[in-house]
This record gives sequence, C-alpha cells and structure tokens, in this order.
Amino acid sequence: MRSEKRTKRKLKSWPLVVLFFVITIGILVYCVLDIKNSLKSKGKSSEVQVVNEISNYGYKLEETDTKYFKSLFNKLKKELEKETVDEQEYASLVSQLFITDFYSLDAAINKNDIGGRQFVYSDFEDTFIKLAKSSVYKYVENDTYGKRDQELPNVTNVEVTDIKRSTYKSDSKSDDNAYDVSLKVTYKKDLGYPTVINLTLIHDDKLLSIASMK
Repeated sequence: MRSEKRTKRKLKSWPLVVLFFVITIGILVYCVLDIKNSLKSKGKSSEVQVVNEISNYGYKLEETDTKYFKSLFNKLKKELEKETVDEQEYASLVSQLFITDFYSLDAAINKNDIGGRQFVYSDFEDTFIKLAKSSVYKYVENDTYGKRDQELPNVTNVEVTDIKRSTYKSDSKSDDNAYDVSLKVTYKKDLGYPTVINLTLIHDDKLLSIASMK
C-alpha cells in the first residue's frame, strides 16, 4: 500500500516538474532574445551617419545635426568651393557653426558627444573636450535609445555682431592675422545659457579654427 501511495505522489508531482521546466526554459529564451535585441538596437542607434562633407577641409555634416546647423553648413560648403574664398565670411560661418553645434545640447547623444569639436584648433582639442565634459556637458543624460526627457538648449540663430582682425599669441601658437568674432545667440527656449559670446579664430594651415571662447 505504501509503495502504491508513493507511486501516486510521484505521478502527481511529475506535471509540476514539467511545468516548472517549461517556464524556466521560456524565461531563459526571453532573456537571451531581449539581450540580443538590446545590443542590436544599441549598435544601430550609436551609428551616426555622415550625410555631407567638405572633403578638402575635413568638415562633416551628420544626420543628428540640427536643421539650422545644416543650413549654415551648406553656406560654408558653398563659400569654400569658390575659386577665391572670402576669409572673413569663412570666419563668420565657422563661428556660427561652432556655437550652434556646441550649445545645441539637445542634439547630443550623451555627455561625451561634444558639439563643435571639428572647428577647434587641433592642438587645443583635448583640453577643449575635457573642459566641456566638466562644465556645459556634465549633466547631459544618455539618449542612446531616444527616450531622454531632459530639457536641453537648442540654438535657433547665431548672429555675428562684430568681426575684426587681431593678434593671437600662446605658448604654442601665434597668429598676426587672427579674427575676433562677437556673436549673439538665440535659443528655442531660454534655459539660462550664454547669449553673448566672443571667439578668436586662428590659421591652422588653410583652416580657420577656434582658439579661444569667452
């Protein structure tokens, strides 16, 4: 009798074991697929496509750049493709592009996606990035999956209010034909970011690059 009872108990518990096994396998399969899809999405979202470029100068336009930035970029490309480049216009457009890209934090994927770096003098780029990460970009939240709800600035217009020749000198670089550019910045919404900025641009071979921002 006892043997029969034990057999019946085993038979009754067997469906529960099978059910538990099926559920466990299902959970594992779901987790594996979820991780796989997440990695796939992450890879796709982090690939920013270059949609236009000024090859002789190394300037690039990316798909994530703002509409206003794209319009300025097209003006710069048109100017630099001329047989004779108007250098003052070149300096003005680079200044506008730099400010637009740097302060349009809403277009940044994360705090490491520093805008405007392609317009910075090459010897100063590393220092510029470090300063940006510890100040303006410090609190920019990650938007890899496009779910960020953080309110960030978006530049809608940059006006050159003054531009003049100047002399620039530092420990590693000097330029007697630099440009000092004063700009007025307009944002989609005023969040307390700078509206009046002064830049100094210097010659770096055939490029005009940002050497100072105040």
